[in-house]
Amino acid sequence: MKKICTLASIILFLFCTNLKLSAQMHHGDWKEMEDFHEIMAIAFHSAEGDLFNPLKENSELLVSKAQAWKDSAIPAEYNKKMTAKTLSQLVKQCKKVDKMVKKGASNEDLMAAITKAHDIFHSAMEKGKM
Repeated sequence: MKKICTLASIILFLFCTNLKLSAQMHHGDWKEMEDFHEIMAIAFHSAEGDLFNPLKENSELLVSKAQAWKDSAIPAEYNKKMTAKTLSQLVKQCKKVDKMVKKGASNEDLMAAITKAHDIFHSAMEKGKM
């Protein structure tokens, strides 16, 4: 069992490292977006694989990274008004996820909440571009 967990951790690390490099290639130099994406990838994709500890262990960090992204300067290639609104929604949803984690919500409810946060993340990342 220990070998399976170790192997799963290595695979998850490599997957997330690849996602980070992919994000850097596609999304330029918006550091705060990349920082958020790194944590979201770990939390969301682990939960998709029915591993919820990474989400539970990183829920506070997810909120702080979302807030840092929201507070950062929006690059010129993004629609400032739309992106600011979407990032506000993202912070709100990440706070909801964190609150659910702290209250011991079911994995099914956590999956629904992190999926919504993930969808908002993609809206900010993709649809905010002009």
